[in-house]
Amino acid sequence: MSRVLALIRSAHPEPGGAVTLAITLLALGAGHRGWRLAAVAAAVAASQLTVGWVNDRLDADRDRLAGRRDKPLVSGAVSGRTVAVAGLLSALAVPVLALPLGGPAALAITVATGVALLYDWPLKSTVFSLLPYLIAFGLLPAFVVLALPGAPAPPWWLIAAGALLGGGAHFANVLPDLADDAATGVRGLPHRIGAAGSQLAAAALLLGATATLVLGPPGPPSWSGLAAGAAAVVVLPLGWYAARRAEGRPVALFRAVIVVALIDVLLLVLSGRVT
Repeated sequence: MSRVLALIRSAHPEPGGAVTLAITLLALGAGHRGWRLAAVAAAVAASQLTVGWVNDRLDADRDRLAGRRDKPLVSGAVSGRTVAVAGLLSALAVPVLALPLGGPAALAITVATGVALLYDWPLKSTVFSLLPYLIAFGLLPAFVVLALPGAPAPPWWLIAAGALLGGGAHFANVLPDLADDAATGVRGLPHRIGAAGSQLAAAALLLGATATLVLGPPGPPSWSGLAAGAAAVVVLPLGWYAARRAEGRPVALFRAVIVVALIDVLLLVLSGRVT
């Protein structure tokens, strides 16, 4: 594996890329075009890279204890110093990339990144591990709206839906690693309520996000909104069932979360009602 590829893998590209794509699609639906759309995508990508690299660097010792040879830092494909420097540079890039979009927007994405880093340390192993996800994911759609000309106020339902999506993602994201985390002393909220409780929490939060997106905007629900709600009701149980039957690390429910998140954002893009 090349060092560049190993560095990319250390940034958790699957969830980070999904978040960046989702927020970019949301920005497109909100009316961003040209350089503004590119700036939104670049700032969110830098934010996600920061969180991924810092997470991998801080978790390196635990990953070694758990025998995670799939991790580039554990296998030696990339050094801890390289990952740390990459995380620092991407963190510094977040406000720089967002500043042309205005002060409120730059502040929102910078705070979102900072709050997300609080999950990496020190909240990951506490009962408050959910809070960074709720706050950071609520701020990401707010960043998109604040980045529009004139910095309009984000609607409540958009922030609430983002927070609920983030909360659901937290519970689902931890599920594949519950056993490894328990062996290395990680005790966040999902670990305290167990696999079954985390599955229920993820499903409830994501269905709540979908309901908020369907019912929150002014006017009657659209056909696309009703279709999105129906899709979420189908996809999440399928992901739960596949996770229950999977051997090894059950990632099916987490991938179902990503699918539902993208469905929700596509619903926003189709409706065009974010302000």
